[in-house]
This record gives sequence, C-alpha cells and structure tokens, in this order.
Amino acid sequence: MTRLGNCLRVLLLLAAIPAAAGQPATAPEPEGYRLDDFRAPVPATLAGATVVTTQTLSRMLDRGHDVILIDVLPAPRKPPNLRPGAIWLPKKRRNIPGSIWLPNTGYGVLPTEEEDYLRRNLLRVTGGDSERALLFYCLADCWMSWNAAKRAVSWGYTNVYWYPDGTDGWADAGLPLQDSVPVPAGDG
Repeated sequence: MTRLGNCLRVLLLLAAIPAAAGQPATAPEPEGYRLDDFRAPVPATLAGATVVTTQTLSRMLDRGHDVILIDVLPAPRKPPNLRPGAIWLPKKRRNIPGSIWLPNTGYGVLPTEEEDYLRRNLLRVTGGDSERALLFYCLADCWMSWNAAKRAVSWGYTNVYWYPDGTDGWADAGLPLQDSVPVPAGDG
C-alpha cells in the first residue's frame, strides 16, 4: 500500500473513534430552521444561545438561577380515525418542574397563530425584558427545542439557553419530572 493510502486509512480510523467511543452523533448547525425529521441527531451548538448539559442545568436550578424553562414538545392530537363516542386519553406530558409548556412552537415553519402564541407568551413570561434568561427544551435528539431557541434569538432575546437532552436526559439522570398542561392559546 502506498504512503498516501496508509495516511488515508489512518485518517478514516481516527474519524471513527468518536462514534466507536459512544459519542453521540451530532448534525451540523443549519442556517435556517429544521423543517422536518425532527427526531434526529441535533447540532452541538446554536448560534446566539448557550447550550447546557443536564449537570449544568441541574446546578443552575439548585443555585436559584433565574431562568424561565420552556417545554416546546407538541401536544398530542386526537386521532382523526377515532370512532364516535370512543374515549381518548392523551398521554400525559411530564416536564422539568417549574416549566411552562408552549406546545407546537418548535416546528420549522409556524402558522401565524402558533407564532403569535409563542411571541405573546415569551413577552408575558419575560415581562417584555429581552435579557431575561429563557431555556428551551423538548426531548433528546429533537430539533423542536433548537428551532424555538433559534427563533427567540432571532426575535432579539439575548440570554437564551438550549437544553438538547430535554426531559429524556433529565429523567435518565434520575431528576424529577412533574405532570404538565399546555398554556392555553388564549393566554399571553
């Protein structure tokens, strides 16, 4: 084998080490919003925001850091083919204690009413202070929280955090979750 061939083989082996070492796969940070395939590896970064780990978030909360926790997981929708009179019991959402749940606000393209709902509620919870700390999350490997945090940055919020491990990472660490209900559409 040629010297160049050996070098290429070594480079390929080195590139495989993080994946073999159990490192989570990450995606490159796109310029725009993620528009589909929301449950997929997410970037390690978000321009204009601070990415936090479970340990960092837990420490922030233990120390009384004044951060507004925002869960953006979509609310379950009633199945369209549910037979008339059938009882539908949507799965309960459990999120990080102290969170507000603003469902359906992490899609790449938001209908006007969902965008207005997110804007109104961010204004309400921050009291109009664009420097208030906001932390967005959803589930692990879910682009919805990334999209929502990116949207807040684009709207001029300057103290935005993104927690990519979401409730999955929180629960895996043995930290408590609480039942949640979405903020009603009329609020904000």
